[in-house]
Amino acid sequence: MGIGAYLLYFALLMLIPLWAQSRVKSAYKKYSKVPNSSGMSGAEVARRILDQNGLYNVSVEEVRGRLTDHYDPRSKVIRLSSENYHGHSVAGAAVAAHEVGHAIQDQQSYAPLRFRHALVPIASLGSNLSYILIFIGFLLGALNLALLGIIFMSAAVLFQLVTLPVEFNASSRAMDQIISVGAIRNDEERETKKVLNAAALTYVAAAFVAVLELLRFVLMFAGLNQED
Repeated sequence: MGIGAYLLYFALLMLIPLWAQSRVKSAYKKYSKVPNSSGMSGAEVARRILDQNGLYNVSVEEVRGRLTDHYDPRSKVIRLSSENYHGHSVAGAAVAAHEVGHAIQDQQSYAPLRFRHALVPIASLGSNLSYILIFIGFLLGALNLALLGIIFMSAAVLFQLVTLPVEFNASSRAMDQIISVGAIRNDEERETKKVLNAAALTYVAAAFVAVLELLRFVLMFAGLNQED
């Protein structure tokens, strides 16, 4: 691979995630200023969907930061950023419903979510050790060490790939639920989908970059292995 190809490759690695993040921020910024028709806050949307699905044991809490919203399956808590927790926007309702989508997945033992949870320890280990093992292995010519690093990286990449159906399914559930509880009108569905689709792009971009990196190291390993 020539220098130009390497430069293009690393440009893609940097630009694709930045592009995805910009789409999320742009969509969120736009629709966080658009009030939803029901006048419900993100916290109210989350609570209503949870109650409608019998998830009375899941609480809704405020968390600091911007776009720090998440579902904690261990504590059974939906955590919404202050803007979404208190706000009455289309974006806030969409984000709240998405996080509740994860809680519903957890309640129903959604297989991809369970698989992702099982991958967390090895994926975390892979993210922390893979590059170190690969670079030391290539530097010292210890291909077995490099191979171990690639295996660890594969686990981290698998985690990224499994995340995709989990996130898309949560967004699909969010659309169904947010309409069901009357948080948005039919004419607000398009705006809600734009927020959810923009957020999904970040996961697609992360998975794409992870696959590219893994493929690069696999090809490098194969080339060195042939030389030996």
